[in-house]
Amino acid sequence: MTRKLFYEDSHMQQFEAEVLSCEPSRDGYKIILDETAFFPEGGGQYADTGWLGDVRVTDAHEKDGIVSHTADGPLEPGTRVAGRINWAERFEKMQQHSGEHIISGLVHRKFGYDNVGFHLGSGYCTIDFNGPITKEELKEIEELANEAVFRDLDIEVAYPSQEELKNMDYRSKIEIEGQVRIVTVPGYDVCACCAPHVDRTGEIGLIKLTDMVNYKGGERINMLCGIRALKDYRQKESNVKAVSALLCAKEDEVAEAVGHLKEEQIQQKGKLASLQQKLIAYKAAEIGADSGKVVVFDSELAGSGPRELMNLLLDRGAHVCAVLAGTGGDGYRYVIGSRTADVRPLCKGLNGRFSGRGGGKPEMVQGSLAGEEKEIRSFIESWQEVL
Repeated sequence: MTRKLFYEDSHMQQFEAEVLSCEPSRDGYKIILDETAFFPEGGGQYADTGWLGDVRVTDAHEKDGIVSHTADGPLEPGTRVAGRINWAERFEKMQQHSGEHIISGLVHRKFGYDNVGFHLGSGYCTIDFNGPITKEELKEIEELANEAVFRDLDIEVAYPSQEELKNMDYRSKIEIEGQVRIVTVPGYDVCACCAPHVDRTGEIGLIKLTDMVNYKGGERINMLCGIRALKDYRQKESNVKAVSALLCAKEDEVAEAVGHLKEEQIQQKGKLASLQQKLIAYKAAEIGADSGKVVVFDSELAGSGPRELMNLLLDRGAHVCAVLAGTGGDGYRYVIGSRTADVRPLCKGLNGRFSGRGGGKPEMVQGSLAGEEKEIRSFIESWQEVL
């Protein structure tokens, strides 16, 4: 059994231990010590990283009470080694995990929902609950959780006997065999947990619930605590300042300014669409449509423009009309239609000849292709099967 120093002192950053074994593994070397401050992966939390001497520790796992460390180099069994965990990473994880206990405890007390999933990664932290929560209720939970932080409460860890557990009301996602470790945030949560936590709630710094989505009939909540919440605030502050400068608006009026900008954009799009329809009508009037096939290349057409021009030319008498938007260098987007012929064979022929993709109905096809304008025009005009 490995002596687990992270349970004795969650803030331990350095330690010394004896190397019991070292074996090559798929990811480097598997090292076992007589004692360790490296927390192994478990309870929804990824493992600590750090160093054993000059060897980098990238992962840690526990099996049958023995913690094995994955390292990028070997250590000599029987020697003593100085261990050092990546403290910034560990402390950040403890902030998230302790914050999760407070949130889960509050949700359980207020709604009776269970925490059915907890995922703590290097850049994210999510909590899954098996019941619905409104946005207003989420804000209330967030405020109550931060009250717990501001009260700077002692976080208690206990190892009750099986007899004591029978009379104890605590949260647990799984059936636990052997000794149960209970983590308590007084007045907020009592939960079985294997992970290290901060000593006092004040160390969490801040709890921010950034997002919530429906998940398997319940809610998945995204949470940031402490250092992660600060980084998130700085990023959003930077974004607001940048948008504020671009719009020449006060920072607290950015949302309103963006709303006005969006309304202006909608109006401009409407005007542009109206002008484009008029332009297309002028283009159609200038193009002769009394021949059997009409082929139009226009690099300025966008959106639904090619289809609108095609329909206008068919209305004016074109038997088959092909409109291609784009350039020879970037490729063309095409739409081909007819009121009397099946244009699908022409579409298939074009795709095969010019590495195109597309299809449609007998009366209209659309797609994209690449080639020279002269060759594409000649191919369409000389096609006989569609007539």
